[in-house]
Amino acid sequence: KCRTGPLDIVFVIDSSRSVRPFEFETMRRFMMDIIGSLDVGPNATRVGVIQYSSQVQNIFSLKTFFTRVDMEKAINSIVPLAQGTMTGLAIQYAMNVAFTTQEGARPLHKKIPRIAIIVTDGRPQDRVTEVATQARNAGIEIYAVGIQRADMNSLRAMASPPLEEHVFLVESFELIQQFGKQFQDKLCGVDMCVEQEHGCQHSCISTPGSFYCECNPGYRLNVDGKTCSPIDACADGRHGCQHHCVSTRGSYSCRCRAGYHLNQDKRSCTMINYCSFGNHSCQHECVSIPNGHYCRCRSGFTLQPDSRSCRATDLCNGVDHGCEFKCVSTEGSYRCVCPEGQQLQADGKACSKCGAGHVDLVMVIDGSKSVRPQNFELVKQFVNRIVDLLEVSPHGTQVGLVQYSSRVRTEFPLNKYHSADEIKKAVMEVEYMEKGTMTGLALKHMVEHSFSELEGARPLSHNVPRIGLVFTDGRSQDDISEWARKAKESGIVMFAVGVGKAVEEELRAIASEPVEQHFSYSADFTTMTHLVENFKLNICPGGGPSKGETEIRSPCECEALVQFQTNTVAILQSLTEKNILWAHSLAQMTARLEDLEKQMANKK
Repeated sequence: KCRTGPLDIVFVIDSSRSVRPFEFETMRRFMMDIIGSLDVGPNATRVGVIQYSSQVQNIFSLKTFFTRVDMEKAINSIVPLAQGTMTGLAIQYAMNVAFTTQEGARPLHKKIPRIAIIVTDGRPQDRVTEVATQARNAGIEIYAVGIQRADMNSLRAMASPPLEEHVFLVESFELIQQFGKQFQDKLCGVDMCVEQEHGCQHSCISTPGSFYCECNPGYRLNVDGKTCSPIDACADGRHGCQHHCVSTRGSYSCRCRAGYHLNQDKRSCTMINYCSFGNHSCQHECVSIPNGHYCRCRSGFTLQPDSRSCRATDLCNGVDHGCEFKCVSTEGSYRCVCPEGQQLQADGKACSKCGAGHVDLVMVIDGSKSVRPQNFELVKQFVNRIVDLLEVSPHGTQVGLVQYSSRVRTEFPLNKYHSADEIKKAVMEVEYMEKGTMTGLALKHMVEHSFSELEGARPLSHNVPRIGLVFTDGRSQDDISEWARKAKESGIVMFAVGVGKAVEEELRAIASEPVEQHFSYSADFTTMTHLVENFKLNICPGGGPSKGETEIRSPCECEALVQFQTNTVAILQSLTEKNILWAHSLAQMTARLEDLEKQMANKK
């Protein structure tokens, strides 16, 4: 057995009409004897076979078979073409097709010899000198084996130098099998991996006069050319895993975060619906979250200490109260109330709005991990209570909503919805983001995008107030000062609402002047409803109607101020009149005292 290093060998066999059938059989035997002496395999020697006459036919390429049994079976099935002798065409095919990497040849940088063995019995009918030179220049070593009637000059024109080692002339087909045993010695050489200390960590591949190292599948060769390192299949970022990529030897697998399961595509993840297991025991609603679930009661009910059952908190939940805005339970009864700035009508249920000024309002809510899912639901209820205060319409008040965590997402722009019901429904459908608290990034997004005319903000020339309400429960992970300042400089009236671990210094930096009127704080999410009352949206400018297209007034509030002023003037006038009477009486008493003093002096 030949113990040479790996080779890429292609047999180029003449099957022209001059080769008789029994002679072609000896050529089959010649090829199988050579292959039988080689160490064939994907990492050892690879073999391909083509036959030619007036045309070229590929029997099998270098990548087709890697066992001698398969190669011999394919060689035995060859049917000779029995036409002309276009040897130059065959060499051209070997160079342009058979020895390409697409057909199984190893890359040139691996320095694996490319050997073409041309076996012919006659003179070529086309030119071979030029094309053979091109093939040799392309790195193909050519052995030219002529049999019986072969032309020696053509053999020498095809073969690689030195010619005495690459040109062979066999007198008859009967002698080619004996020649094959001699030819094996030309291909075999010293196994350099055996003869010297190669230092390869995984595999040593011998080549004529040298060797190189290869790594096992799943590893790559280091720059020292000997040691191997595992291939991190996740490092190139093309794995497509939604959550986590786990590298294995030369491959990878996707994994999901806790609380999620891997989908059939083996890349994307879906949150596990813990409520679907049917064992939550929630009386009203079950809400699934990563790693578990929690129970939630319907509006008007309170979750009990067992965290499962619910109990009505007031009578409003037990009757069809019909209140337009809000029902407030009293002992044994209930009453309807309206938002600040609206009055209860004679039916005791409907509310009349006092024509609050039109504004563009963008609410920026904190969706960071610290808020937690159940509290985020309370935040959405807080937003909707503010919406209840507004006269939402295409030409009235517009509302936009932005959520932020480590990134910022516009839930809906100012021009998306044109009624309070649409907005409140969209708010309740907002999904919780989790992750970090980038308040500064959210302020930047609000200034650059939310209040742009592209997203529905009315032009500054219309004098429609722009109001930003920022809701947060903790310290920002980025700087807020620059974009808080730019927001106010751009004419946005900023309100800051903090809950829990919100930092007062940051809230004050966000809020507009006077700061005390533009920031609010609540220690707990469940007790923050009073903050709605602190949020003043009605605007009544002291300088009269604006000069723009929209007049911004609150008639109820202005009339109240006028009435207050009128009452105050009346009281002051009354006090002034009383002061005049008191002064007159005091003057009379002083005169009488002076008379008494004179009378007493005369008696003495």
